[in-house]
Amino acid sequence: MRLKTEQERNYYIEQSKLGNWSVRELERNIKVNTFKRIVAEQSPTTGKPVLQHLKDPYILEFLGVKNGGAVKERELEQAIIDNMQQFLLELGKGFAFIDRQMHIATQMSDFYIDLVFYNYILKCFVHIDLKTTQLTHQDIGQMDMYVRMFDSLKKQSDDNPTIGLILCAEKDEVVAKYSVLSESKQIFASKYMTVLPSEEELAEELDRNRRFLCEKC
Repeated sequence: MRLKTEQERNYYIEQSKLGNWSVRELERNIKVNTFKRIVAEQSPTTGKPVLQHLKDPYILEFLGVKNGGAVKERELEQAIIDNMQQFLLELGKGFAFIDRQMHIATQMSDFYIDLVFYNYILKCFVHIDLKTTQLTHQDIGQMDMYVRMFDSLKKQSDDNPTIGLILCAEKDEVVAKYSVLSESKQIFASKYMTVLPSEEELAEELDRNRRFLCEKC
């Protein structure tokens, strides 16, 4: 294999075996550098990675939609529904689709979560909120509220705490750094890209994410 390190080679060999990847799927995952896009968050109690399949950025070229604000959130959501099999492969291991626009009602208000998944490895629900613009502190606050409400009203006693993932067209690292996002073990934000980036563009994005994670630690 043309990969530089043994760690990378072993990762793709293992994932190909576990996911029963075709040659085309293996080639795509190598091309979009899945190994280096994984965000490994450490559990505060065990020190072990608990979210080893979250990525940043997510590469969604298979959706066939334009980048950023040129597409509406409902159009992006529908494109994901129409290409769910490929989206699940991009999400990673253990994800099962549960619902779209899931309704959560309180005595005074109604709320709708864009996409809800369950990860049977982590044994928890995963909420995905779609934002076709730059990440804002309002987006983070909204997801924080959704996760807290869901855990209070819908999560079962044998489920682990719900995870919230905001998929946004651009991620403002200053907003991320000085918001609840920087401390929360349940809320994350990742950029999505709807065209295949060049190696240079992807390397630049990964380097920016690496610097942010170092500051967070």
